[in-house]
Amino acid sequence: MLWTQAVEARPLAGRRLVCFPHAGGSPYLFRGWGGALDAVEVRAVCYPGRAERFGEPCASELTAMAREIARELLSADDARPVALFGHSMGATVAYEVARAVEGAGRAVDHLFVSGARAPRWHVADAAAAATWDDAAIIATLTELGGTDPELLDNPAFVDLVLPYIGADFRMLAAYGSDPAAAPLECPVTALVGAGDPRVTAKESADWREVTRGPFRHLTLPGGHFYLEDAPPYGIVGRALDVPRGAGSPRARASSFRGRGPGRVVPVHLRQPEGQVE
Repeated sequence: MLWTQAVEARPLAGRRLVCFPHAGGSPYLFRGWGGALDAVEVRAVCYPGRAERFGEPCASELTAMAREIARELLSADDARPVALFGHSMGATVAYEVARAVEGAGRAVDHLFVSGARAPRWHVADAAAAATWDDAAIIATLTELGGTDPELLDNPAFVDLVLPYIGADFRMLAAYGSDPAAAPLECPVTALVGAGDPRVTAKESADWREVTRGPFRHLTLPGGHFYLEDAPPYGIVGRALDVPRGAGSPRARASSFRGRGPGRVVPVHLRQPEGQVE
């Protein structure tokens, strides 16, 4: 089964943008991105255990999963530059994919990390992973928003989604960043909602430590799932410098090459441009 799927196939677009959903999320979170970012081909990651991959076992090790996704990107017969956008847990997955891609000698066009703590704040904690029972998961979903409260009172819905949401929460709790990891070369943009109850501005701004390339940090109106009401299309498009209508054959001149001498209903986490920090 493929890890990524095109939101809207756009083979003449000059770039690919691969989007990674939050814990418990699915490609549905990015369903509108293909139409809004018409100069890139938007591809969304589907984690196992949900959506089209519902019958597959959930992933249990985040870095190993990220390496599998990176292998798919590296082996694809597609020379276009690739950028990565991850939200919440998806930001951490996207970061590990970027590490794997750059480690293979390929360039990452840009890494966008949204609603997520920087790697330095992740310490593997097996005991914490074991505490994610159904009550803790539902309490967290309620706190973060992004899930209709009525659905959390529906036993059929809870029985359907809690197994894979819990698996994602436990996988993230068991993840520890590598303190010896080499910095990325790609540009990184970190985004966080001003009212996010789980990620502070400092925890988001600390993503600056992961790259030697340009870094930008933006605080946007909203909470953890600010992007449901106001997806950051303008920020992403300007960072990639892909104006509308750029999806032409000529725009394909850049390549994904080696560098020389960056609602499942649960947990998704107006924009003016946001506050730069």
